[in-house]
Amino acid sequence: MSPARKPAAEHQSWDEFWAEVSGGRTEVIRGVRVRVPTDMPLLMEQRVEELRDSEAEEDLHELVGLLFSGNVLGQWIEAGMGVVEFQTALTWGMAHAGGADMSFHEALELVRSGDGEGKKQGPKGPNRAARRAAPAKRSAAGGGPSKRTSSANTGSARRTSRG
Repeated sequence: MSPARKPAAEHQSWDEFWAEVSGGRTEVIRGVRVRVPTDMPLLMEQRVEELRDSEAEEDLHELVGLLFSGNVLGQWIEAGMGVVEFQTALTWGMAHAGGADMSFHEALELVRSGDGEGKKQGPKGPNRAARRAAPAKRSAAGGGPSKRTSSANTGSARRTSRG
């Protein structure tokens, strides 16, 4: 056996093994101790897709809870967290869940620059996952989210040539 490999514990359960390799590190964000995500929950991608058009606050609480565990969003709101702070915490958490070791400063820079491309971006957020986890914006005209217009409504009619 190579010296770099740790011998497998006899009769170690999966949960014990995963707790050992994931580290169990925590951080304090706005006075709330959260676990540092080390993997993206499988359920999160599915729930983000299902809740894409939802404007219900409890759905946002669920998604943030999947990433950080528990009702951290409610605690952050109570602590007075702002939109940019939330986007920064979400960007930082999503990066760690995806396997990147990102600092809070790096997350804030991504939020401020909009995907790190140097573009100033409004409250939309730093990345696709963060934007999709955030509540949908209301359109100005009808008050609801905008819907895609079908190509049947925007395409030009086919014309036949007169021969």
